[in-house]
Amino acid sequence: MEWMAWTWPTAIFFAVIAATLIVFTILAIKFPETPRVGILRIETTRGDRLFITLLGSAFINLAWLASTSAPQWGALIVCFFYAVAVFRWV
Repeated sequence: MEWMAWTWPTAIFFAVIAATLIVFTILAIKFPETPRVGILRIETTRGDRLFITLLGSAFINLAWLASTSAPQWGALIVCFFYAVAVFRWV
């Protein structure tokens, strides 16, 4: 029974998310995290910043789809710079 349309892009997306979680778990074990306070004035760890990045990237992609007919690659580039900013300053 095929209840979901699994395509290669969908599989790659979930594989990248799973690999990212595995890498962050290994980093947390090898290099214990110390929370830091950034521009949001809340303590965040690497995992918190990853969550903020993923959530923000989802909204960037949705806004991109709603506001332009340009290829989605543009949103990916915006998300990359957003992720760099979050991990640097948040």
